[in-house]
Amino acid sequence: MLVPLIVQANPVACLNTNLGNFCLELLERRTPQTVANFLSYVNSGAYNQSIFHRSEPGFVVQGGGFKVADSDSGAQVSPVSTFEPVANEFSLSNLRGTVAMAKLPDNPDSATSQWFVNLEDNTGPPAFLDTQNEGFTVFAKVLYDGMIIFDTIADLQRVNFGGALSSTPTVNFDVTQTPRVENFVVINNVDLHDVTAVFENGALTFAVDIGNNNFFEVRLQLVATTPKIVFELDTEAVTPLTNESSEMAIFSAQEGTLMIPSVMINETTQVDNVLLSLSTRAQLQFTLISFEQ
Repeated sequence: MLVPLIVQANPVACLNTNLGNFCLELLERRTPQTVANFLSYVNSGAYNQSIFHRSEPGFVVQGGGFKVADSDSGAQVSPVSTFEPVANEFSLSNLRGTVAMAKLPDNPDSATSQWFVNLEDNTGPPAFLDTQNEGFTVFAKVLYDGMIIFDTIADLQRVNFGGALSSTPTVNFDVTQTPRVENFVVINNVDLHDVTAVFENGALTFAVDIGNNNFFEVRLQLVATTPKIVFELDTEAVTPLTNESSEMAIFSAQEGTLMIPSVMINETTQVDNVLLSLSTRAQLQFTLISFEQ
């Protein structure tokens, strides 16, 4: 017999750049301190007009460390003001499309504002990001088609501007000229979305409260689209959690309905009041009834 369920998703940060937009699912349930650290920089405006200052094709694209502004003498690059370092929370592997914190060599608890996107599987050789320096903390993953942006960055001309900007991706830049803001890959702004669930690759992901302070992270896998849209619980994806959050959906065992207040569909689309009905109890399948857009 099913018990009442309460569900909630990780926050989503959507970043607007001069090469296009991409969204990150912030893995708050796995790395709460690291996500709180990232959000503190977002909320302070530190990442507005920041640049991706490092590109290593086949490895990573890195940002969060420098801002850019135009002046009469060309682009002026300055470091982001940083807060206190955050403790290392390594638990998830540095696979392609994951986002991890950068830190100082031989100092696992030194991460501040800088982060990078893994362009390839960097768990083992030659990078060993899952074991080097006690592991690099993966705190987010790139959603939807966002990796197209990072593959594009990796293909850009790289220029050595000195120091930490020794491998900086540039846009339509003539190395004989003084760089302008538009010659860098710039994050214009960051929008945060507190949604209940994220839909990606045919699956809805969220957290579940089954009562008595028992919480789990779960996934509903899309199993049919005609004649109706049907999801099924992926039992192998159930993961115990230690707490819950405020943005929740409610499953009524009595009525056999699951109401999800909001679902992120893609970079620009969110649907609200998504109603599903428990249609097949034996397989724990849910049929989509309605939603608002």
